[in-house]
Amino acid sequence: MKKLFAEFFGTYWLVFGGCGSALFAAGIPNLGIGFTGVSLAFGLTVLTMAYAVGHISGGHFNPAVSFGLWAGGRFDAKDLISYIIAQCIGALAAAATLYFILNGQDNFLGIDNTQAGAFASNGYGAFSPSGYSMSAAFVAEFILTMFFLLVILGATDKFANGKFAGIAIGLALTLIHLISIPITNTSVNPSRSTSQAIFTGGEPLMQLWLFWVAPILGAIAAGIIYKKILQNHEN
Repeated sequence: MKKLFAEFFGTYWLVFGGCGSALFAAGIPNLGIGFTGVSLAFGLTVLTMAYAVGHISGGHFNPAVSFGLWAGGRFDAKDLISYIIAQCIGALAAAATLYFILNGQDNFLGIDNTQAGAFASNGYGAFSPSGYSMSAAFVAEFILTMFFLLVILGATDKFANGKFAGIAIGLALTLIHLISIPITNTSVNPSRSTSQAIFTGGEPLMQLWLFWVAPILGAIAAGIIYKKILQNHEN
């Protein structure tokens, strides 16, 4: 249960900090943090929680990461479902908190689910921040998640300097957001996408499938690549 609570709190912090920065701080005229600030916020959530609770649960905070570590031989299949449930509950709890805070704003009129990026949701086509197609979004999410897992698997390898793993992983997520916020509003994390899509509804919820399938396939590909090609099997 400690591992599941660690995954819950870690994913909660990721969604609250990352999506919260997009909702509250990104668009303030002359003072907003913009895409760069949101990218950094997502990276910092993972970096801080990796050191806070990573030693308890492994610091996945993302169903795709759990699948990637399983494919790479670092995670037991019997724990996949429980980890994913804990991650999704943490993300939903964070989204509920964000919605409650937004509802406290004087001019809040509800979530407009006809707009790209509403409530920090992910999307493609008309719901991509810059109008990228479904195929472009799929490839971006697949490749970025694959490289995210390669960083995770390499940085946490027994031959790597594990003390700096959290920094490498956090900076990798920052870079991923710098690349892909204009494409899909950046997922690479099915639980993060699910929590925002559920509260947004409409087309973003209909498009949610892509933000499960592409990241998980990319993560599994990374696990296989690292295990079969990159991993040093010498003692």
